[in-house]
Amino acid sequence: MMDGTDMRMLIVLFLCGGLWAQPAYDLLLKGGHVIDPKNGISAARDVAIKDGRIAAVAASIAASEARKTVQVNGLYVVPGLIDIHAHVFSGTEGKGLAGGDSSIHPDSFAQRVGVTTLVDAGSSGRHTFGAFRRTIVDKARTRVLVFLNIGGPGMPGDAQEQNVDDMDAKAAAALATANKDVVVGIKVAHYTGPDWTPVERGVEAGRLAGIPVMIDFGAFRIERPFQDLVLKKLRPGDIYTHAFYAPVPYFDKEGRLLPYLAEARKRGVLFDVGHGGAAFEFKQAARAVKQGFPPDTISTDVHSGSLNAGMKDMLNVMSKFLNMGLRLDDVVYRSTWNAARAIRREELGHLSVGATADIAVLRLEQGAYGFVDSWGAGLAGGQRLSNELTIRDGYVIYDTNGRTRESWDKLGDYQPQGEPWWDQTRTSGPLRARRK
Repeated sequence: MMDGTDMRMLIVLFLCGGLWAQPAYDLLLKGGHVIDPKNGISAARDVAIKDGRIAAVAASIAASEARKTVQVNGLYVVPGLIDIHAHVFSGTEGKGLAGGDSSIHPDSFAQRVGVTTLVDAGSSGRHTFGAFRRTIVDKARTRVLVFLNIGGPGMPGDAQEQNVDDMDAKAAAALATANKDVVVGIKVAHYTGPDWTPVERGVEAGRLAGIPVMIDFGAFRIERPFQDLVLKKLRPGDIYTHAFYAPVPYFDKEGRLLPYLAEARKRGVLFDVGHGGAAFEFKQAARAVKQGFPPDTISTDVHSGSLNAGMKDMLNVMSKFLNMGLRLDDVVYRSTWNAARAIRREELGHLSVGATADIAVLRLEQGAYGFVDSWGAGLAGGQRLSNELTIRDGYVIYDTNGRTRESWDKLGDYQPQGEPWWDQTRTSGPLRARRK
């Protein structure tokens, strides 16, 4: 017969045994091909998640070590995609290309294609940023960061965008610095005048705040040559978006890539796709890629116009570059780690142990497909990317084929608990079998 001491020891051993028996991980993605450019990984690997962080990446992790295991054989496990040019704020004007009814909520399109982080490119300025932060940035499930417009109102889409008197470098830098948790850069866009004032004030704001500038050159004018923009005005780390827009001078009369482009890249200027509704031509992109000048970053310039035209979504743009000759690893690099470096958020865009568990699980489909540029030209291709699973901070936020879900006929008399089914947890979600 045990005395009190023996009983207490038995209870301690029982409790310790229960603790030891707890799974080491919340979620395990097993059997996929990991592409993690920062860490030089492109190989079959299992990925384990614990408490919203990457806990392990290894050739084999036992399913018994995880509360939930998802088989992803034949799929690609990559860092959550980062779209550095999007428009997700309408402002107060109710009109304009990027504002009003052309902007769309980030959660309505990002998660379904593996995008866990996007950057709004100048939809808000000093006068409208507060409303943007309150209504979208702080509430969206997608991580939303911001390029703050040098123009006070942002992108109302009218003459206000031409008002250089409302382009205050010091005030923009001060606001960016006060909101450095979400403001990653300054945006200059849509200016049609012959002078360099918006560019110079945008670069000055970037210098004062210690952040990069993204330039949409607007109307091309002989008074301010594009070559001067990338060779003289922009700093290392600054970004030119709409890289494959037809007016950008890429080729000489013989169709050869102009040497100033390599010089600009050597200076550290970055070239971003920024596909959009009117700023991407295969005649520019395909020839540039073939001649060794791919984009530094792949982005969408998503708004309702581009979403429903040639651009479509992030995976469609990535697939275009696959079919123009870039390797899958290169396309992922320009959509994850290099994008994170461009916005100076190097805690994102990789699957290092300890990093935030932002993950996209992608399928590379083989078949006969077609792609369209901003002006209706087509490109035939034999492969395209689709999304199977999106994970943000360790939570499954999009599951195309219900891979993380338990079959209904195994749940018994299941009842909803907590939030709806789409508010999924780090494991199997809120649906539970009713215990009788």
